[in-house]
Amino acid sequence: MQCPRCESIHVRKNGKQRGKQNYICVECKRQFIESYEPKGYSEDFKRECLLMYVNGSGFRAIERVKNVHHTTVINWVKEVGSILPEQPETEEIPEITEIDELETFVGSKKTKFGCGQPLIIVL
Repeated sequence: MQCPRCESIHVRKNGKQRGKQNYICVECKRQFIESYEPKGYSEDFKRECLLMYVNGSGFRAIERVKNVHHTTVINWVKEVGSILPEQPETEEIPEITEIDELETFVGSKKTKFGCGQPLIIVL
């Protein structure tokens, strides 16, 4: 066994903590354990949760099904969202856009704007 910092093979046992044997390097005094287990969720698990979100599941529904906290899923969505480009390429902009049921009131309900029908915009 060698020290992860200075790679010296002169190490000693240094007690146990949480059931794992601790070691200490005689050269640089670095304390370490023999092997570290990775923490966190696997990439496949994250991908499954993100697919559930994209397919319409809410954060709390994912929490109930996958037994992972909803803020963790929110952080994963933000992380993936930061990778995406800000604006689509000019070729990707659609020529026809549909906005469903655009209706608003100005002042009072008597002065209603919009028709309650889908509004189609042609570029």
